[in-house]
Amino acid sequence: MIQVSNLDKAYGQQVVFDKAGFTINPGERVGLIGRNGHGKTTLFRMILGQEHPDSGTIGIPNGYRTGHLSQHLSFTEDTVLKEACLSLPSAEEGPDEKYKAETILMGLGFSTDDFVASPTALSGGYQVRLNLAKVLASDPDILLLDEPTNYLDIVSLRWLVQFLRSWQKELIIITHDRSFMDSVTTHTMAIHRCKIRKVAGPTEKVYQQLLLEEEIHEKTRTNDEKKRKEVEQFINRFRSKATKAKAVQSRIKALQKKERLERLTEIKDLEFTFNSAPFTGKHLMEVKDLSFGFDDGSPKLIEKLGLYAGKKDRIAIIGKNGKGKTTLLNLLAGELAPLGGTVHYHRDLKLAYFGQTNINRLNPVKTVEEEIMDVHPEHNRGAARKICGAMMFPGDQALKKISVLSGGERSRVLLGKLLVSPANMLLLDEPTNHLDMESTESLVEAIDEFGGAVIIVTHSEMILHTLATRLIVFDDGKVTLFEGTYQDFLDRVGWKGEQKMTQTETAAASPVAQPADKKYIRRLRAELINEKSRTLGALQKRIDEIESEIIHLEEKTGEDNKELYEASLKGDGNTIKTISKALHDAKSRIDSLFPELEQLHAELDSRTREFEERLSAMEVSL
Repeated sequence: MIQVSNLDKAYGQQVVFDKAGFTINPGERVGLIGRNGHGKTTLFRMILGQEHPDSGTIGIPNGYRTGHLSQHLSFTEDTVLKEACLSLPSAEEGPDEKYKAETILMGLGFSTDDFVASPTALSGGYQVRLNLAKVLASDPDILLLDEPTNYLDIVSLRWLVQFLRSWQKELIIITHDRSFMDSVTTHTMAIHRCKIRKVAGPTEKVYQQLLLEEEIHEKTRTNDEKKRKEVEQFINRFRSKATKAKAVQSRIKALQKKERLERLTEIKDLEFTFNSAPFTGKHLMEVKDLSFGFDDGSPKLIEKLGLYAGKKDRIAIIGKNGKGKTTLLNLLAGELAPLGGTVHYHRDLKLAYFGQTNINRLNPVKTVEEEIMDVHPEHNRGAARKICGAMMFPGDQALKKISVLSGGERSRVLLGKLLVSPANMLLLDEPTNHLDMESTESLVEAIDEFGGAVIIVTHSEMILHTLATRLIVFDDGKVTLFEGTYQDFLDRVGWKGEQKMTQTETAAASPVAQPADKKYIRRLRAELINEKSRTLGALQKRIDEIESEIIHLEEKTGEDNKELYEASLKGDGNTIKTISKALHDAKSRIDSLFPELEQLHAELDSRTREFEERLSAMEVSL
């Protein structure tokens, strides 16, 4: 359990947290969301004691063990398995002490041959996976995972989802993949306008809550401004009349006491569209018998691959890391020459390529604006500035040097360069790796609306389910073309050798016991459905009542404001007094209803998820 209250943190003039607070209760798995640069990693560092708040408290119980996925790579053992076993709790002893570490390593994509390899001989991505395996094997009281998906392939991600779903202790996870987050968490916590808001349920719940609060804030601010103008008009109208002096002074004092709500500053989203070049032919690209391998005696990565890409095709390249996905994209882009076969381009093809290494090709001494202008056909500064604005580098931010930009900002510069020239085919290699959740969703929307063909390498199942109509699959030692969606692939083929949680592990992780008698289970299930209907129905009924009352009070307030204004013009003191009291009572009532409404929504989400988990657990035994 972690309790944070009145948290303040600033770097110079940039305020990150202002009187923020939250509680992580036992067994909660929390997704932490917020824009890049809004404090997600900073919050992790403060929980870990690596940074300190300017004020406020972070309460962590004595003996409470924190497990954190560190990007710092330091290994002391001579084999991968020995290194992973270093993190096993000291209480785990006996002949099966290594089983847990072996299971986690295999789930994260290590083979049994890798177990005896030296950790220092692994690639950077697999060294991070080894760090993740050590954290998971340590069985801490809380897991802090900052973008664990960036170094995992799709098969390992699917295993990690199962592992985290069965996690019985606490978890806070940062990831740009909304579907991954929603599939493993029980609560969502948003960093928004220097505050922290936590709700039960998926990311959509907290986004809806924040949107509702901002709409209410703006509506209240508008109404307050309208009332303020009405009072100011009254003051100006009757200031010089001695008979109204007392009323005027009263309103002046009331106006001075009333807090003025400020207009909320705009939070920009990444908004753009790719510039589609016209194409009237049938196939933009044809690949025949494509083969490639490195001259090191190892089997070929690609052999006899054939495919075509037509206008509006959405082809996803999927598979484990290190199997040739990026290599294939480089072959299609013409950056590598095949050992055999051909890649034929239509004469009207206009290609735009976003590669993993392209970010490193940006010139660190140039500005964002200069990088965009370099690829603009006419080197037009005005057009470049528009692209910079679309990529969230407005005004003088376009003059930032590449050297000072974060990974996410550099990704946005690279996307901006893709927008400068018209294209009818996009080649995209993990384009979301350095983007936050909002930018990722904007990118997916732009890809979906693009008028040309798209070939994308991604491990995000959200993107695959949203976009892919055909697949190039690296699996089981070969590469094949699959005609169909990603769901078709999972239903008809599936991943070879995918590590899954055993039925025993799933049952052990379930929140409900599973008796052997199926008739007994069905009876319990029927009782649980009735209980769910009664409980959730009562909560929803009360929510509907409160929402109706709020709407009624707001409508009545609007009518009373008109009557108050008319009474003020007439100088009708009795009416003014009566209506003012009614307005005050209505505002007080509305202010008291919103906290109750918020609490009821949280309880409804929590109870709904609880019933669904219990019912799902019962389904396993039927």
